[in-house]
Amino acid sequence: MQLWRTFDEIVIPDGGTSVALGVFDGLHRGHRSLVDHAVAAGRESGASPVLVTFDPHPVEVIRPGTHPLVLTPLRRRAELAGGLGVDAVFALPFDTDMASWDPEEFVDRVLVRGLRSRSITVGSNFSFGRRAAGTPETLRELGSERGIDVRVMDLLELGGEPVSSSRIRRLLAESDVAGAATILGRPHRVSGTVVHGAGRGGRDLGYPTANLDLPEYTAVPVDGVYAGWFTLLDDHDVDGTILPGRRYPAAISVGTNPTFGEAARSVEAFVLDESADLYGRVAAVDFVDHVRDMEKFSSVDDLLVAMDRDVARTRVVLDVGAARH
Repeated sequence: MQLWRTFDEIVIPDGGTSVALGVFDGLHRGHRSLVDHAVAAGRESGASPVLVTFDPHPVEVIRPGTHPLVLTPLRRRAELAGGLGVDAVFALPFDTDMASWDPEEFVDRVLVRGLRSRSITVGSNFSFGRRAAGTPETLRELGSERGIDVRVMDLLELGGEPVSSSRIRRLLAESDVAGAATILGRPHRVSGTVVHGAGRGGRDLGYPTANLDLPEYTAVPVDGVYAGWFTLLDDHDVDGTILPGRRYPAAISVGTNPTFGEAARSVEAFVLDESADLYGRVAAVDFVDHVRDMEKFSSVDDLLVAMDRDVARTRVVLDVGAARH
């Protein structure tokens, strides 16, 4: 699976492309129905399935300072798209110049000349071009004039409400990571480099944690403790019992450690029954379910009792027993 970040990197096969077009942050179940259609249309016509997204997010360019929280960084989006049968992802280098293109110019420069599109699939809420003047119907008309088949798909609904990235962000803000996973079709993931924290978890509490330094705009669940999975993403040798690429059960703390009066917000994972030197390594945590809200305890002993309960609850949620050594 290829990731193109400029027009110069595009390599189009003889059959042209079948494009799934949108922002696709999250690549949730609604997005995947669009991608599945684009992939099927491409296979039927001999065109290469390509997902077209935007980098940076158009909102940040049009209204600086309003960047939405990111559910899936670009490379994760590309990885997921490859798993859906996409041959390439084109991350449109969106800037103020591109934002000024009218709908016809966008179609001609991106979809006709850039990608030689034979078919395009979009959602019914898609807009494009200067001041978002282009609608799905605009795209259908422009595509028809250029011999491109355009399929506009209705939004998927679950629980009587459309599936959307904003809905997932709202669920994360409500600590409902299980609900977010239902809409995503997988647990919500955040990833970053393991960095040094206060050092208190292993030294004083007996619960050493991997503290993740996350990219800007990462969508993180509201403060609390969660059950989930920890995965080391890089493939270098490990000093310890954790193997790269394998997921491990973890109790994940999101918040500011109010018991110790800390102000900095962090995401820390206590990996059950394993130990390793992970500093400087790239890792991910997948949030499965909410365990409890963040609390301020009156003593360290009370905190330790709660942490013991957190680990026990995590084992139940993930259906894992204590390791046998």
